[in-house]
Amino acid sequence: MKIRTSVQVALIVGACTVLAPLYGPSIRARAATPQDDLDKSFKAITSVYSLLEQNYADPISSEKAYYQGAIPGMLRTLDPHSNFLDPTEYQDMQRKQRAQYFGIGMLISMDGPKVIAMEPFPGSPAWRADLRRGDVIVAVDGKDVTKQDSAGVALVLRGPRGSPVRVTVAREGAAEPITVTVIRGEIETSLVDAFWYKPGIAYLEVTSFEAQNVSRDVEAALLKLDESKIKGLILDLRENRGGLVTEAVSLSGRFLRDGQVVVSHRGRAEKEQVFRAKANPLAQKYPIVVLVNGNSASASEIVSGALQDHDRALIMGENTFGKGLVQAQFPLTEGAALLLTIAHYYTPSGRLIQRDYTKGSFFDYYYARKPTQNNDDVKSTDVGRKMYGGGGITPDEKFEAAKLTLFERRVYNSSVIYRFASTYFGAAKPQLPQGWSPDNDLMARFKDFLQSHPAPFPFTDAEFIRDKKWLTEQIRKEFYLRAFDKKTSDRAQYVDDPEVQKAVENLPKAETLLAEAQKVMAARRQ
Repeated sequence: MKIRTSVQVALIVGACTVLAPLYGPSIRARAATPQDDLDKSFKAITSVYSLLEQNYADPISSEKAYYQGAIPGMLRTLDPHSNFLDPTEYQDMQRKQRAQYFGIGMLISMDGPKVIAMEPFPGSPAWRADLRRGDVIVAVDGKDVTKQDSAGVALVLRGPRGSPVRVTVAREGAAEPITVTVIRGEIETSLVDAFWYKPGIAYLEVTSFEAQNVSRDVEAALLKLDESKIKGLILDLRENRGGLVTEAVSLSGRFLRDGQVVVSHRGRAEKEQVFRAKANPLAQKYPIVVLVNGNSASASEIVSGALQDHDRALIMGENTFGKGLVQAQFPLTEGAALLLTIAHYYTPSGRLIQRDYTKGSFFDYYYARKPTQNNDDVKSTDVGRKMYGGGGITPDEKFEAAKLTLFERRVYNSSVIYRFASTYFGAAKPQLPQGWSPDNDLMARFKDFLQSHPAPFPFTDAEFIRDKKWLTEQIRKEFYLRAFDKKTSDRAQYVDDPEVQKAVENLPKAETLLAEAQKVMAARRQ
């Protein structure tokens, strides 16, 4: 019995591997017409489920068997990026793409078994109600939520615009839980920040392309700065794991000449689709340095690849992730969806962005990444620079961030600075003067905190002294998050960021590259 069942389960995986690419585009139609005759492969699947239902030691549900077992198992045999989203996950993805919802406007997370407030958004209902970073959410509308996870708490915090919700929190230093009434509102999130790094040098950060308002927010941010005054731009795409191709095309296209190719994609069942630039004349007058790292992926690689192939920007940092597979959404019944790979992305010169994932496990692909390069996939930029495909985007200027020491890694991976800030501010409203930075007295207090509170790691005086600058920066970041907001905290970090400083130094190289590209384009027009 056991052997026969194992063989049938193996057959399910094998059949699904073949059927997914053949029938993926028509899944919606099949799901909507259950009376259709199932072919023998699908009959085998239902037969195995029937066998499991009748003979498995514990009761099982069809939702668990299919949503958590058969369908994800099928997709895992295809590629690392095809994925199944249950109804909750699919709704959450759509909400993020809209960048708009009705709720209280606060990022929440798990701290062990506790749900905590991580970031009340500036100006949001949560912000106005004085909910704070570090608050532990214990009840919503009088109902205990201490046994729920962050997804469950987020669900009850969202609701119709204008409706009230009572939020009860436990706060460090407060003798009793605090209950506030928050009036839900329309919450818009932004993934864009721009500011003057120094006179004439603008810094533009895009943390993700997953929302439909990225390009709109970029235009608004640069308009606020007055783009005509920009002499050089640092575009930061570090840790940007991608999102919507349309937003990536809009961002990169504004810096190119009208009609230039931004990216193309093609697949077995997909005709080649070419995306072209819609230029912004103001954006073509200044040099650009783009910052990337190993977690810059997908849409970030579309932007950096397009600007590199057209010699429009100098790319600086580490090799990007190498995610060049196109996923299309295929809604299923009951609100679930498939994200199915249907094509590959190619840079304007024709380079394949996708890194090879066939020579190891998917775990290795994600977490033990090794640089790859296809020496047969060699292309040229507009001015003739040689570029290789098959391994993401290789930067023009390498920059490797300093590796953390063992003590720094232990601090970074713990919550010790977060807990120190909660203790330091207590129940009082966090307030700091502009330009504040930890002084020696505060650093001594932090050292005492490390020594007097149970810590998961030992350290020496020598380690503390050696890493004091890094510790100071991390404490400032946490304190700014509490007294101001995330953008203020991030901006303070970027001003001292050695990679951003190096990018500014490389702007003359980007300017030379831009001038060469302009000469080539002028010659071609003649």
